[in-house]
Amino acid sequence: MAAQCVTKVELTISCTSLLDKDVGSKSDPLCVLLQSTSGQQWYEIDRTERVKNSLNPKFAKKFLIDYYFELVQKLKFGIYDIDNKTFDLSDDDFLGEFECTLGQIVSSRTLTKPLVLKNGRPAGRGSITITAEEVKDNRVVVLEVEARKLDNKDFFGKSDPYLEFHKQTGDGNWVMVHRTEVIKNNLNPVWRPFKISLNSLCYSDMDKLIKVECYDYDSDGSHDLIGSFHTTMSKLKEASRSSPVEFECINEKKRQKKKNYKNSGIVSVKHCEIIVECTFLDYIMGGCQLNFTVGIDFTGSNGDPRSPDSLHYLSPNGVNEYLTAIWSVGLVIQDYDTDKMFPAFGFGAQIPPSFQVMEYVNALKAPTSGGDCVSHEFPLNFNPSNPFCNGVQGIVDAYRACLPHVRLYGPTNFSPIINHVARFAAAATQQQTASQYFILLIITDGVITDLDQTRTAIVNASKLPMSIIIVGVGGADFDAMEFLDGDDGVLKSSSGEPAVRDIVQFVPFRKFQNSPKEALAQCVLAEVPQQVVNYFSTYKLQPPKNPAAK
Repeated sequence: MAAQCVTKVELTISCTSLLDKDVGSKSDPLCVLLQSTSGQQWYEIDRTERVKNSLNPKFAKKFLIDYYFELVQKLKFGIYDIDNKTFDLSDDDFLGEFECTLGQIVSSRTLTKPLVLKNGRPAGRGSITITAEEVKDNRVVVLEVEARKLDNKDFFGKSDPYLEFHKQTGDGNWVMVHRTEVIKNNLNPVWRPFKISLNSLCYSDMDKLIKVECYDYDSDGSHDLIGSFHTTMSKLKEASRSSPVEFECINEKKRQKKKNYKNSGIVSVKHCEIIVECTFLDYIMGGCQLNFTVGIDFTGSNGDPRSPDSLHYLSPNGVNEYLTAIWSVGLVIQDYDTDKMFPAFGFGAQIPPSFQVMEYVNALKAPTSGGDCVSHEFPLNFNPSNPFCNGVQGIVDAYRACLPHVRLYGPTNFSPIINHVARFAAAATQQQTASQYFILLIITDGVITDLDQTRTAIVNASKLPMSIIIVGVGGADFDAMEFLDGDDGVLKSSSGEPAVRDIVQFVPFRKFQNSPKEALAQCVLAEVPQQVVNYFSTYKLQPPKNPAAK
């Protein structure tokens, strides 16, 4: 019997006295959360933001994790000094880690422990504090905030202001729950609208005090307090665009020194709204279908499938990295699709009978043929009018059957298959409900040839109910794939248009060669639930039926 999730738990992380790995400044720490599989393999769940120039960071991003009473959930918190833009942590300085179970954390509520190095020795005097809270409320606060006439804290130029929101714990301490972005060189900043759960902001208590602090950002980490004020959700809720709620930003030290002191600026809440956000399970239980499509790389760099050196070679036990990736991801996703009929395509090959291009345009049109001898989008079953395979086993069978009949060629073009799935995702938006979401799995061995077209295709797809998973097989350099994965900044099209949201998750298969097959699926699918929720909530789409109304 499958384990039943008891509840969701939100983890807040802070550290003290971290090792200083930077010369001329302080470490720029980030915390990564890993969980252990049954095979003792660790895989990443999530990571916080990077806090610049701080040995005592308080991370604003929370970890949200399912809590299972009947399972021993092993967790590891790794702290790294981030000095580059790559997603891979292996080239960043390791500052220490702490390993425990989720049960230990929730039974303690707040757990403070020393950090250790990989060899088990103390990581200097570094320690980590983990605070757990049960998430019982899915109400979310949407806030739009600006300020005017803030104090200038800089000698050259103007202040670089940002806001921190704090809630008060039962013992009277203040805990930061949100930090806005920094607005450079501006005493009248307008911050981006943001969302935060009502529980995170004030324990869902409309009259509980909230402290808001305004700081001037300094690159060396010595941020200057401009001023602060206290409020409540009851007060914030009065805000509207026609009648904003305004607060005097007070700097107590400055007020005590200056007789004619009034304030250090005005913070204006232009809009405050409480909305109820559906969870991933709300959408799934409400009838949302996850549509799974597979795209397989048949370019020549894979090697002749008849050769044991080829990535398409079927070993004596009948598997290779392509098949393992299909099985790992497909076995999870197929449970969320009622008919379990999945379209599967290949690209970068010459195909029979004429070994000319055959491209599946859409479900209503016939394939096109032309002089180009390479097919960038062909059905694995060679049936353009019905490219669907029955379940994951059907995809595997079609892949095995087509291997002897295609000629591996090139180039490695991703945009046709992305645009193909995007057409179906665009059609699904006509229903005006959260009824369908599309997941494209691309398995490839090499460098993308049509990078500009792929960037544009992904940016366009980011506006649609769609996610893209890329699994890199073999030993190639996958820097371009890391670039497409928007974890370290917003992806832009070749014309400069930014992606509306991050929809790409890339992992190299080689990281999981000696791991249980579940580890690959858990890693590549980790971001999908949040991507689903982000899309449907952004466009205010509700599940086809209310899962609670049974």
